[in-house]
Amino acid sequence: MLGLVVAAHVVERHPDLAEGALAKLRAAVVSESALAEVGRELAIGHDLRLGKGEAASGGRDKSSILADAVEALIGAVYLDGGLDAARAMVLDLLAGRIAAEAVEGPGGADHKTRLQVLVARRFASSPAYSSTDEGPDHDKRFRAEVRVDGRLLGVGHGRSKKLAEQSAAGAALVALETGADDVGAGAASTTISESEQGHA
Repeated sequence: MLGLVVAAHVVERHPDLAEGALAKLRAAVVSESALAEVGRELAIGHDLRLGKGEAASGGRDKSSILADAVEALIGAVYLDGGLDAARAMVLDLLAGRIAAEAVEGPGGADHKTRLQVLVARRFASSPAYSSTDEGPDHDKRFRAEVRVDGRLLGVGHGRSKKLAEQSAAGAALVALETGADDVGAGAASTTISESEQGHA
């Protein structure tokens, strides 16, 4: 079901892509690593019931377990609410990744670089980031905004300034990919987890 929803969305949003490119895009979005990132963003590991050995060995952050848990969660929504509810959930979780992967292709550059490339093609200026933070030093949360020509395109959150900016860039990619060049106060908002810090 997950693959079906993603495949249909990819074809609908990117009808000009070759069949091979569409297949690679779909595969990248539903891969174990991508779904594990979603699981970390949702902090789903904290709610898993694991054996003592698995829990003690870091199972709550193991990619294979997190990916399976996300698929199980989507399956539960499907059984409870039907295809429309499951589709809405899948796209809420993965639309940003689909848009970002489509800009440079699966395995391409990080969100900020992808946004830089896309903005350079469409506008005469570069993305401008601003950020704020809150919370104690040991548990800070950052909020970043990205604007182009003064227009707010994306809002992001993360445990570091870099992660928040990556998240904001990912949200901006969604806005541009869907044609919402000036989303203003309704800017898409996303969060990037610690596991993605290597891409920041």
